[in-house]
Amino acid sequence: MSYVDGFVLPVPAAQLDAYKKLARKAGKIWIEYGALQYTECVADDVKPGKVTSFPQAVKLKDGEVVLFSWIVYANKRDRDRINKQVMSDPRLADMADPKNLPFDGMRMFWGGFKPVVEYLAE
Repeated sequence: MSYVDGFVLPVPAAQLDAYKKLARKAGKIWIEYGALQYTECVADDVKPGKVTSFPQAVKLKDGEVVLFSWIVYANKRDRDRINKQVMSDPRLADMADPKNLPFDGMRMFWGGFKPVVEYLAE
């Protein structure tokens, strides 16, 4: 089975184009180093919950949208190797300074996941 990094973050709607530009750049680099899939999705049918929800998890503010994203790897070992390479790639140096990001990284959350059920279309 594969290994997946998932992340959720709030992005100001006015910064969505800048975020997409950053995501396209980052996605190409992840794939270049060996990730199998890189996907960024903007909330389309996501409502605040009564107990918990994507908007509540990122403390969504007026004028912001939620992004739900993931990167797929062949296995955790590949994920660790690829992430190390990506994080040291000079093409992403602008991501090292939170002031240069088109989102609030303090409200982003992420983690690595080992699939327990996985179906792939043929």
